[in-house]
Amino acid sequence: MIAQIDPFHAIAIGVEAHRLEAQGRSILHMEFGQPSTGAPSAAIAEAHRILDSDPMGYWESPALKERIARLYADRHGVAVKPEQILLTCGASPGLVLALSCLFAPGARVATARPGYVAYRNTLKALYLEPVEVDCGPAERYQISAAALEAMEPAPDGVIIASPANPTGTIIPADELARIAQVCARRGIRIVSDEIYHGLSYGEPAHSMLEFAPDAVVVNSFSKYFSMAGWRLGWVLFPPALIDAARARMGNLFLTPPSLAQHAGLKAFDCVDELDGHVATYRRNRELLLAALPALGLKEIAPPDGAFYIYADVGHLTDDSLSFCQKLLEETGVATAPGIDFDPVDGRRHIRISFAVSTDRVEEAIRRLIPWFKAQPAKK
Repeated sequence: MIAQIDPFHAIAIGVEAHRLEAQGRSILHMEFGQPSTGAPSAAIAEAHRILDSDPMGYWESPALKERIARLYADRHGVAVKPEQILLTCGASPGLVLALSCLFAPGARVATARPGYVAYRNTLKALYLEPVEVDCGPAERYQISAAALEAMEPAPDGVIIASPANPTGTIIPADELARIAQVCARRGIRIVSDEIYHGLSYGEPAHSMLEFAPDAVVVNSFSKYFSMAGWRLGWVLFPPALIDAARARMGNLFLTPPSLAQHAGLKAFDCVDELDGHVATYRRNRELLLAALPALGLKEIAPPDGAFYIYADVGHLTDDSLSFCQKLLEETGVATAPGIDFDPVDGRRHIRISFAVSTDRVEEAIRRLIPWFKAQPAKK
């Protein structure tokens, strides 16, 4: 039987937003979790140089893998070897690679609900069973050690995301340590999605490798490095899984684009430019949080990192997809429906991405305040 997976509704919102834009409408794209900025200027310059001098081909950059390994030493105090790192065409195939190395069909893998839509659907596509754990305000929308301890039977694995999509919440270091202890004791394999590392507005996020050396870590150049379209990411495997991972990578995906690897290595030298983007997101976050009372949005997940506001609109609707479609049509502001991230309670939520320029956030607020005030309360 062919696995059935759900659509990614934010993509449909994006298609409609671009259709309206092509008609001349002013559209503010806040539906996708992608920076509106491009790759760092030095990375682009390096790409131009490589295009003129290198025919390129199937290739893994040893220098890039060494630089990524140094990132873990510098940022997290964790020693990893470059050969533990497999370069991928972004985090999405990286997730497929990680899950296929760890689990046989039928394995049960826990995820937080709300959580990134592709966790649930990638698990289904690989004939794995997603076990979604309801995580609300009391849990700060994050899976906990206590929840994993209470699951009977224990799941075969768990996907951890900190900062998380769609909520932006970060799991504190002491809780990550407790999660690692529970997983080690109960034989639960950990996949840690660290794609939003580098994007935090208080305490920095910790890598799961600080607490669970056998965790499999997925990361990408799409968010902090502002290189979503370059399709470059990596997966960090424990030594025992390297051979299995390399076999799958070679057969399923070959290598990521050579051009992106050259540019990605240069991007590591662009900290000032990249941290400038984070400063913009910080300002955008402040503006949106200040505007929430005027929008009548009282319940949100605390956006510790990433670049999202996940807001409860249950006083206005039980159909977040229709709500986002109406919002786009009437204001030109594109947002993502909560049902992508939570098939149970997501009908009451929307996600707003603030990974855009500050002037666009300000314009979105000007449009949203009168529109929200004009919406009738749900009957």
